[in-house]
Amino acid sequence: MEKIHATLMIEILGKPEEHIKEAMRTLITKLGAEKGVQVLNKTYHEPKKIENSDLFTTFAEADVELDSLSNYFGIIFAYMPSHIEITSPEKITLSNHDLNELGGALAQRLHNYDAITKQAIGEKEFVLEKLRESAPEVFKQITTSTEKKPN
Repeated sequence: MEKIHATLMIEILGKPEEHIKEAMRTLITKLGAEKGVQVLNKTYHEPKKIENSDLFTTFAEADVELDSLSNYFGIIFAYMPSHIEITSPEKITLSNHDLNELGGALAQRLHNYDAITKQAIGEKEFVLEKLRESAPEVFKQITTSTEKKPN
């Protein structure tokens, strides 16, 4: 399969301003260190303050060369770009083997996310139960305040 060229836009939200600038540079460096990924060009944009907030947002554009579709999907899952566009090749041909490999990797990633979600829900329920047991008055205040909020 020929190499894939793509443009990614990656965004970061956080504070302080200098931290998100450094975090973005670190993220793009990490992206370029991925096996099968080469960063050809990158543009960093200055952070902007979010109105009525102490948070800042910034983004970077990166032109990358990827060895495979597996790298393409891996980048999507690992870096969650806000936008990704394949610029070449115009058409991609997949063998059954490649498609099966991608489908398996996607299914595995979804199962991992499902397990993480279920664990987080279980831990939340555990913490809520301990709160009910040790400080029922606090739990009652929390549930009362959330019930009063309109949907």
